[in-house]
Amino acid sequence: MNYMRDSNPTYHIPVLLSEAMDGLQIRENGVYVDCTFGGGGHSAQILAHLKKGGRLFGFDQDADAKKNSLDDERFVFIPHNFRYIGKFLRLNGVSVVDGILADLGVSSHQFDEPGRGFSTRNEANLDMRMDNRQLLTAEIILNTYSERKLQELFSDFGEVTNARTLAKSIVSLRNKTPFRTVIGFKQSIAELVKGNPNRYFAQIFQALRIEVNDEMGALRELLEQTPALLKPGGRIVIISFHSLEDRIVKQFFRNGHFDEKSEQDPFGSSPSIAPFRILTKKPVTPSEKELSVNPRAKSAKLRIAEKI
Repeated sequence: MNYMRDSNPTYHIPVLLSEAMDGLQIRENGVYVDCTFGGGGHSAQILAHLKKGGRLFGFDQDADAKKNSLDDERFVFIPHNFRYIGKFLRLNGVSVVDGILADLGVSSHQFDEPGRGFSTRNEANLDMRMDNRQLLTAEIILNTYSERKLQELFSDFGEVTNARTLAKSIVSLRNKTPFRTVIGFKQSIAELVKGNPNRYFAQIFQALRIEVNDEMGALRELLEQTPALLKPGGRIVIISFHSLEDRIVKQFFRNGHFDEKSEQDPFGSSPSIAPFRILTKKPVTPSEKELSVNPRAKSAKLRIAEKI
C-alpha cells in the first residue's frame, strides 16, 4: 500500500517508508506510536493501515512539527521528546501498544530552515535546538565547555580526527572573541580543517547537535521503556543515521538493557532472557531508487525487533 494522507513531504521526506510499514506489521485495530512525527509521512502511512478502532500517537518536540498535525480522530499529537513516551501514553490512558517507530536524526525542515543553525551552509546563530524551550545551545557549548569535554564530544559524537587540537583551539579562540554565528565559527577554525571541508564541518555540527539535544540520552531512555510498553508480538522499528545510534539500537535489541556486565555473573547466575526477537540480522538500507529521490537517506539503517 502506497497511500499517504495529509502529510507534509516538503517538511521531511519519510525515509524507508514501505520498509518501516512492513516492519511494524500493522494490526488494523492496534495502537501505535510514531516517536518522531516531523512532516507526518510515517504517521500518515500508519493511519492508512488502521481501521476506526486503531489509534496513533505522534511525538515531536519541535514546535514547527505541530503545524503538520493530522486531522484524524484516531491521531493524537504530543509536543514532547520521545524520552517521555511512557508518561504521556499513561496520561492518554494507554499502558501498552502494538508498535513503536522512531526515525532518528534531523528533519529536512530543520536543516533547510536557515535560522535554526543546523546547517553548515547558512549564516545563523549557533543554536541547533530541536526544542526551543530548552536553554542549552551550540553557542553555550562552544563558549563554556572545558577543553577536555569539547574533545570528548567531537571525538565521540563527530568522529573528528583532530578533536584534541580542535578543542584546544576553540578554547584559545573564544577567549579573544566568543563564538556567536555559524559562519563566524567556521571562519575561526578554517585552518584546522582536515580532509574534505564539507565533511569536516558536518562532523563538528553533528557532534554539537547531538550534545545540544542529548540525542544519545533520549534514545537510551526511549529504548529502556519499550519492553514494558510493547505487547507480546508488538514490533519496534528504529531508523538511525550514524554508527553510534545504530550500535545503541543493536545492543539493546540483543540484550534488552545497557548493562555493561558480562552475560553471566561470577556466582554462575543465568543471564537474563532478552525481551526481543531480532528480525533484522543486518540493518535494512535504502534502495538505489529511494536514494535517487532522497539522497539524504544514504546513511539510514533500519532495525526491527519483536517483543517476545
